[in-house]
Parts: sequence; structure tokens; C-alpha cells
Amino acid sequence: MNYRPSPLAGLPPVTKNLLIINALFLLATWVLRTSLGFDLSNYLGLYFPASENFHPAQFGTYMFMHADFMHLFFNMFALFMFGRVLESYWGPKKFFLYYIITGVGAAVIQLLFKYIDYNNAISLLTEEQIAIVYEQGAAALRQYKNFTNPDMANFNFVLNGSMVGASGAVFGILLAFGMLFPNTELMLLFPPIPIKAKYFVAIYGVAELFLGVANFSMDNVAHWAHLGGMIFGFILIKYWDKKGI
Repeated sequence: MNYRPSPLAGLPPVTKNLLIINALFLLATWVLRTSLGFDLSNYLGLYFPASENFHPAQFGTYMFMHADFMHLFFNMFALFMFGRVLESYWGPKKFFLYYIITGVGAAVIQLLFKYIDYNNAISLLTEEQIAIVYEQGAAALRQYKNFTNPDMANFNFVLNGSMVGASGAVFGILLAFGMLFPNTELMLLFPPIPIKAKYFVAIYGVAELFLGVANFSMDNVAHWAHLGGMIFGFILIKYWDKKGI
């Protein structure tokens, strides 16, 4: 009998457990949704504070939820590739603290910009329309419905739409890798060319800034959260350097 080691064998503990926990949360989401009609994302995803669905604990829980398998796969692939290097370099405690802080920081930045969207969206509605959205909007989205009035629908999505995913923390990890190992060459898939980590991170950062500012109507990616993870990661690394931690 040939023994085949687990793909997770040899991974440092925090990276390994984060991979497992994120996968289990997606599995639980599927099972509960199909068997009981209970959507875990309605409770653990991050909502705008004015929404009836908001709870402060969501600043921590949202980063363990994912919309689908591909969303999970790309985030966990980046965590697998870069997180294990950082954890080996920093140690488990420091790496876990960095992961959580950048994830929470990403949520803070995303909500700050969502507040701008909230004010823009609410300015287009009457008091009666606003009241209707507050009363009926959350229940409508839970049933995968929305208002036919486009301004009310947009306001409802801003108010009661949730954010899920580890992307903010993952972008923090990318930033840290680029800062700590700037000249390490990475091989891109498309196009298949080598690029130094510092340039890879810089390109990603500029792209997220552009997409966040552009705010394309069909784009539902939380670009400000990605930038938020990088911003908080940069601040934290500089703070640690200054304190000699």
C-alpha cells in the first residue's frame, strides 16, 4: 500500500486551520441552504450598520464566508501560496493577528465607502420610498427579490446587501509578501511571465484603486475592501517595524 500524504501536510498550523475553517463554512452554507432553506450568509455576512441584519460580530465572521466554490478557491489558493511563507517567517501568533486585523480593516474601509453610496442612493428617494425599503427591503433580498424601481432597488442593495469573503485579509497577505520578499519572482498564469513580488502587488493595488473609483454598475466586487486590507497591512507592518516587534 502506497501512502499519500495529505495536501495540507507540512503546512504551518494557522494557514492549515484557516483553509479548513473556510472550507467548512462554505460546506455548512450549502448543507443548511439545501436542507433547511437557511442561508448562513444572512447572519454571518457583513451588513451596513443601518441594516436590520447588521451585528458587530459580522466584522469577524464575514471573512470566513464565501459566495461559491470559485470565490473560496481563489482566496484559499492565495492563502496557501503566500500565507504559509508569512507564517513561517513571522510565527503563528503574529501571522494570525495580521490576518484578523487586515480582514477587519478591510471591512471598515469598505463600509466607509459604502456610507458614501448610502448617502448618494438615499438622496434620490422620497421619505415614503425610504420607509418602504427599510420595512420590506431585507425580507425581499432574503427571497432573492428586489424593488422594480431602480433607485429603490439600488438603495436596498446598499442598505441590505452583504459582503462575504476572505479577500481583504488575502490582499493584506499579498501586500505583506511584496513588502517582505520584494524581489521574489512570481510566475503569472496569464500571461505566463515572471514578475517580481513588489511589482505584482503594486499592479494589484493600482487596479483595485481604479476599479473602486470607477464603480462600474455591474461590478459587485468589494474593491475598497481589497485596498483596505492592503492599507491596514501596510500600517501594521510599519508599526511593527518601528516597535521592533
